[in-house]
Amino acid sequence: MVAIALLTFVPGEMGGSETYVRELLRHLARGGRRSYRVVLPSLAPDIAGGLPSEVASEYRAGGTIPRRLLAMTEAAVRPGRLRPRFEQADVVHYPLTLRLPTVSRPTVTTLLDVQHLDLPQMFSRAERAFRAVAWARSVRGADRVIVISDFVRERAVAKLGLDPEAIRVVHLGVDHERLSPATGPREEFLLYPARRWPHKNHERLFAAFALLRRERPGLRLVLTGGGDFGDVPEGVEARGHVPTAEVDDLMRRASALVFPSLYEGFGLPPLEAMACGCPVACSSAGSLPEVVGDAARLFDPRDPEAIAEAVDDVLRDPAEWSRLGVERAREFSWEKTAAGHDAVYGELTG
Repeated sequence: MVAIALLTFVPGEMGGSETYVRELLRHLARGGRRSYRVVLPSLAPDIAGGLPSEVASEYRAGGTIPRRLLAMTEAAVRPGRLRPRFEQADVVHYPLTLRLPTVSRPTVTTLLDVQHLDLPQMFSRAERAFRAVAWARSVRGADRVIVISDFVRERAVAKLGLDPEAIRVVHLGVDHERLSPATGPREEFLLYPARRWPHKNHERLFAAFALLRRERPGLRLVLTGGGDFGDVPEGVEARGHVPTAEVDDLMRRASALVFPSLYEGFGLPPLEAMACGCPVACSSAGSLPEVVGDAARLFDPRDPEAIAEAVDDVLRDPAEWSRLGVERAREFSWEKTAAGHDAVYGELTG
């Protein structure tokens, strides 16, 4: 039996990590080859996606950062209270990196990125210190480490000294049942679905958008995602956190998706936009060139003029970029992601 430990899961606060967890569980329930049991926090008792599950009431889950840190510290210092929930497992998987609780079983952890090491200036001193200890200890102590791109694999070896032989690359997927091209005309707006985190690079996007509006005064920019956007420039609409269905609808109607992120361990939104037939202009940072291939117009995310030029290129030839994107998105699926995880579990369970 494979136990999947999700004690640190916090709904609505984890960006692409939440999508990864939910889709992995859903597709293991649909097509997984093993028996599974998901151990959940009280904050998220209903996310198992159809897999057998139980809520670990011993874990004092919290939604705020201080409460989350307290809960994680208690689980690390006193793991004995939680360990009985994993006694029957042949292997334990920690999709959110931290091995909480530690167990005397073969373990797999997922490493989504090493951004705190590559871009330390974007993290508080306290968070850098926490990750330096907790993350490093978790991945170095695991029997297998699943990473979501070759980029993360290379950075994990370079920054954490991981044994390459213990790392397995399993790409994330696209939900093709949910996402498909629209048949209607596209509207004169750009879309950027991203939380207001520093590495998402909104300020340079605003500068690029101002350049684009000189030639395209009717162009708008729509932002979705949590966080405080504050005052935004003219022509920009910040909708905040919206339901997934609304983001999907925006991707089907937008003239293009622009994705100027400074760092991604994978980068799902460009692929999801491609599945909707939405042309994509995309940052060349992190894993993004690996993910989008030749199906997006790449740009230097630190140069507003380069961002504007790339978006303009996409808007001038939308049909071709749409065609390339749809073909690229077909190469990724959550079924493949779940099968890749199952293969890693099999290495440890026989």
